[in-house]
Amino acid sequence: MKIASDPRAIANNSMAHSQKSIRDHARNRTHPNVDNQVISQQLEDLVKPCVYQQLAYYRSLGMRERILGLPLMLAAVLSLVWRQVPSARELNRMLARENLLWAKATCVSQQALSQRLLTFPASMFEKVLNDLLITLNQRWHQRNKRTLPRSVNYASQYFEQLWIVDASTLEALFRKLKSLESSSLGKLGGHICAVVDLKTRYPVQTWFDERPYAHESNFLPNLLDLVTPKTLLLLDRGFWNYRLFEQLIGRESDFITRLKANAQYEIISVFSQSPTHRDVLIRLGTGYQGNPNLKIEIWGLLNLLVRNELNRPSTYLLSPLDKWFPSLTCHEWLLAISF
Repeated sequence: MKIASDPRAIANNSMAHSQKSIRDHARNRTHPNVDNQVISQQLEDLVKPCVYQQLAYYRSLGMRERILGLPLMLAAVLSLVWRQVPSARELNRMLARENLLWAKATCVSQQALSQRLLTFPASMFEKVLNDLLITLNQRWHQRNKRTLPRSVNYASQYFEQLWIVDASTLEALFRKLKSLESSSLGKLGGHICAVVDLKTRYPVQTWFDERPYAHESNFLPNLLDLVTPKTLLLLDRGFWNYRLFEQLIGRESDFITRLKANAQYEIISVFSQSPTHRDVLIRLGTGYQGNPNLKIEIWGLLNLLVRNELNRPSTYLLSPLDKWFPSLTCHEWLLAISF
């Protein structure tokens, strides 16, 4: 067996390995996915009414009624995503030879389509998505609901909202467009934060920050504006912030998050403890730099257990956490209680 001793060879091998871990980067696509008439019809039935409801907003932005207008552009971009069209050039070919959802086959120049993709307002997609979410939530409440875990049903008796909050850095841009050729290699796409309803699995709200290395704390003002009393938040540890915890407790909302390894706390009382669990009341924080001291219940060693001021059985909140955070079942978590 030959071992590469050249540093450049080692670097190339490691780069190739890291590239393979990103599926879209590792496999080049030359053809879009085959159309599925059933999926196309479902997308058209759901999205088309929302698109035409936004025509007034489209005109208010000063956008002209032309071939590449709102209905056609929404159909083209949606087809671009769900059929995984490899390039704008291929999208232009598809648009010329076949109907894309509700948009009829239309011949336009490649330059016109590319320019339109660069200048089309992102707020239009946001408006359509928000309208679509209203429809999806209404349908979810009207149809025969899927069986939810006992923990979710039980928690719903005490909380009006069960929300998951997480943020993620978007991966590097492909730089296929000429407008991106001057961008630095490996430029990340930004930072996105989403609030998802635990029961319906639909997004409640999303926020975007163009700075890829922006901390999750930049989304806290938006999150606090959204939260109402009797809300249970499942927070990623990136949202660890003493001020946030204090404000959530003041708003009569509860939260669950992972305990940081270097967190400073003092045990006030022990409710129960065994080789497989512990349930204690602590005073979190030392008051350093004006951070508040909070009374919080800490629980869980080998299992995720929850207790709070309502004396709900702690195991009822176990199953949704196992499902959403399967790799965290051996971590300690926090449940904020309004004392």
